[in-house]
This record gives sequence, structure tokens and C-alpha cells, in this order.
Amino acid sequence: MSGDGAGIVSHAGLMLVTRTAELVGLPELLREALAPWRKDHATHDPGKIISDLAISLVAGGDCPADLAVVRGSDTVFGSVASDPTASRLFALLAADAPKVLAAIDKVRAATRERVWALAGPAAPNHQISATNPLVLDLDATITISHSDEKENAAPTFKKTFGFHTLASFIDHGPGGTGEAAVAMLRPGNAGSNTAADHITVIRDALGQIPGLPWRAGKKILIRADTAGGTREVLNYLHKRGLSYSVGFTMTNALTAAVDKVRKATWTQAYNSDGQPREGAQVAELTGLLSLSGYPKDMRVIVRRERIHPGAQGRITDRDGWRLTAFATNSKVGQLAELEMRHRRRARCEDRIRQAKDAGLRNFPFKEYDKNKIWLALIQLAADLTAWTQMLALTSSDARTCELKRLRLRLWAIAARSARHARTQHLRYDRASRWTPVLLAGLHRLDTYRSSA
Repeated sequence: MSGDGAGIVSHAGLMLVTRTAELVGLPELLREALAPWRKDHATHDPGKIISDLAISLVAGGDCPADLAVVRGSDTVFGSVASDPTASRLFALLAADAPKVLAAIDKVRAATRERVWALAGPAAPNHQISATNPLVLDLDATITISHSDEKENAAPTFKKTFGFHTLASFIDHGPGGTGEAAVAMLRPGNAGSNTAADHITVIRDALGQIPGLPWRAGKKILIRADTAGGTREVLNYLHKRGLSYSVGFTMTNALTAAVDKVRKATWTQAYNSDGQPREGAQVAELTGLLSLSGYPKDMRVIVRRERIHPGAQGRITDRDGWRLTAFATNSKVGQLAELEMRHRRRARCEDRIRQAKDAGLRNFPFKEYDKNKIWLALIQLAADLTAWTQMLALTSSDARTCELKRLRLRLWAIAARSARHARTQHLRYDRASRWTPVLLAGLHRLDTYRSSA
């Protein structure tokens, strides 16, 4: 064995991500947006450093030092800043965090508009309507901190210690993955059902949807768990004219109302594949409840299912039934279909798991504002992954792969850098069974350029 190999590029499969970013103009938009924070005579542009950091998260990094993953392969990533340069940039940006975060969010929104325009029928907003809405999912997640020196790290409701991020994701449906709309970094002791935080996240998430008026209408569906089912949030959604499907807390009054539902009223619930589910039923409780203070068009639908053997009991269980409820303003569709649509909110947990694979598992800085910048990079990495899949991987199973699998199958493909006729070429590993998928994706990106 020896270490004298030359011209070898590891992680060359990430060329698919960098080419996607270049196609939609992300580096240039970041360069323009972060120009106020570029120092005179600086070698490395802040926008390029931010782009490289986001790509390092796509590659598997979880701290700024993992920028080393993309450093040294100029053929794929260009010139990459050193760790001290990246560290100084974080300090500079954190000193003006509100303006920097607003600039990055504006770039993400502008890039999203370009991506969706290129995607055409594959875009999430293609032919959306009240019966086929674009879905925004909301959920919160805990990021554990092993140090009490990190600013605003605090005990959480799960008896851990760290941060309690609230995020919204744009769902691509069963034929895709999803994009990060917005994420709010919060102290670990932030409330799960804080209405002001939910309203802020919903408002900012709507701002990430291209061409959306203030009253977006029923073509936008907001999905959330019971933390989003407060009067304040529901009335805000009603005011904005949005569709919603949010968890509804099982109170004593609601549980008692279940006893008043006639046996003939219950209808069979569906599995996630739309097939009837044995032992599960749904019914509407709206007329049996006092809903003072809630939107007038709100409906409450309850699901009951026989408790599975060995399942832990809940205080809201009733006569051997496990009860869950949600609120919606949708008027069209069978109860079982509306309930199945609500349970698909679990796809948001897939997006959170993917975000944790792209840096959300760790907030590396002591300073809160630096960690806010880090969270913006995580969102950018999640978007880059989803955009690459939407534009380049449309005709393969990789369209629905999660980030971990993409790394193992595509990003990790190695290549040899060769120069011929004054042109640099990458010769990808022909022994990899995923090389044809990678090359097909790169060729597909070229078709967008040729048709522009």
C-alpha cells in the first residue's frame, strides 16, 4: 500500500449537488446577498463559504471543521476556505444575525422559485387546488446539548437538555421528499404549544412559497400535531384563508362526546395506502362539542382503534379504544380520507430525521446567534438535497431516497480527474452500480441549460 495516488477525487458524486446549485444560480444569489459582509481584499467570498458549508452538510458533516470534506478537490468544489476563515465568517455574520438570516431566507425563496419553474409538472405547486393542496407540515424537535455553556440551552420537556427547534417543511407527497421552509431555533424550555412561535413559523413558511398572496386560500394546507391546535393558531389560519389539519387535544369533554356517537355513525378508517383498516373507525364530533372561540367552519374528527396488545395505556383511552382527534376546515372528502391525510403528517418526522443527518443533531457553537446561522445552513442543505432530487433524479428511485442512502450510493462515488485537450474531465468509477444513475442526473441537468 502507498499514499501516492494522484488525480483521485473522493465524494465526486457531489458534483450533482454543485451542478444543481450552479444551474439555479444559488452561488451567485448568495454572493450578492452577503456582499455587505465581504471584507476588502478578501480571498474567499462569504457566499461561496456559506455554499461550501451547506454542501459539506449534504456530504455528512455536522460541524464547521467538516468543511475539510470538500477542501482539496477543486475540480468539483473550487477553492474552499480554511477553517479559521470560516470561523471568522461565523463571528462576522453572527454580529449582524437578523439581517444575515433575512438575506439567506430571501435567497432560498428566490432560488426555490427558479427550481420550481424548472421542475414544471414535478414542482410541489403544480396545479394545486383546494382538493389537491400544497402541504406545509409543522413539528418541533429536540437537539441535545452536552454542555451547559451553550447560550439558551435549557432543560426540555423530555427531561433532556438542549434546544427545542420548531420547523416547517414543504411536503412533496409520496412521490418525493420535501424542502425546508423555515426553522426557528428556540431555548430548550420553549413551550410545545406556544401560539406566537407557531404563527411566526407559519407566516415565514408561507413567505417561502413562490407567488403566494397574503390570503393564500384553501390551496395551501397546514398540518400540525396538537401543539398547533390552539385557538390563536387556528384563528390565524382562518384569517389567512388557509386549509388546515391539526391535532386536537383529547379533553374530558371530547372524550365524553365520543360516548354520544351512535354506533351507525362510525365508518371504517383507512391505512396509509388507502385500504380499509381493521379495528379502526372515524366519526365527526363537531355538533356534539362547544367550540366557542374557534373558527366557525372548523370540524373535529375523532379516530378510535382497539388498543394493541402490550400497548401502554393513556388517560384518554375509552372502553378499550385508543382515541385521537384532529381539527380541519376541509369540507370535501370522506372522513376516512381526511383522517388518512392528517396521519400522513408523519412524513414531517422523516424530514426532521434527514435534517438531523445534515447538521441538526448538533449545534456546535456557544453563542446563540452563531447557532442560528448554523440552522440556516441546515435548511440550505436540506433544500439543496431536495432540489437535486427534483431536478436531476426524477427518473430513478433516488428521487425518494433519504440523505443517508444518497451519500452511500451517489455522493461517495469516486472519480479520477483527467485533463484532455485543455479540458478537465472526471472519470467516474465504472465499478459502482450507481454511476449510471449519477451520470443520468448530470446529463439531465445539462438539458435544462440547453433549453434555457
